[in-house]
Amino acid sequence: MTNLRIGFAGTPEFARSILQQLCASEYTPQIVLTQPDRPKGRGRSLQASPVKDYAQDQGLPIYQPQSLRAAESIVPLIDLNLDVLIVAAYGLILPKHVLELPRLGCINVHASLLPRWRGAAPVERAIMAGDEQTGVCIMQMDEGLDTGPVLGQTAVPITPEDSAQSLEQSLADKGGAIADRHFAQPAHYGQAATDGGCVLCAQAHGSRSAGQLAARSWGVGFTGTCSV
Repeated sequence: MTNLRIGFAGTPEFARSILQQLCASEYTPQIVLTQPDRPKGRGRSLQASPVKDYAQDQGLPIYQPQSLRAAESIVPLIDLNLDVLIVAAYGLILPKHVLELPRLGCINVHASLLPRWRGAAPVERAIMAGDEQTGVCIMQMDEGLDTGPVLGQTAVPITPEDSAQSLEQSLADKGGAIADRHFAQPAHYGQAATDGGCVLCAQAHGSRSAGQLAARSWGVGFTGTCSV
């Protein structure tokens, strides 16, 4: 289905990787939403998000609202008559009037095997909990916090060498691929793999040492020794 009118909403590197994969396929968005530029660094100069940087490089229309709660804030989306809005770590709440705006609703790419690790920082939380696997889900968004029906999923092992950054990249690669497969099969739209989460994460995931978990969640390797 190549004539889908797609919007994309995301902000960090995880979302940038998914956007890149969509643009490499036939699903280039008509608009890219990302959070406003934020002050960073010692000089507190405004810096664009990774998603904005990539969208600018690709010449994609960019929209950076402070919020989507006000009616006037969604006018650019209404004008585009979107079929679907793909969301990946956007960082802003999507009110009901936004969720219902695209013809096929809003699809979230979430970096966990739902219902485990709903909400923010799912990669870091999986590592800190000592999970031996995590994954990525695409889900139909509703007004809850990652509570909508799961449309597709894939599991990813967490290795002792993984940091939050390396694991997040693996999940982003899988997320882009699973979203691409989903949109290539229009007969699957609206059909959930599970309602409210996937069964793979209902089991215990094992545990690892506190040193390993803390080091990896902060994005560094762990040598197996601790100086504490």
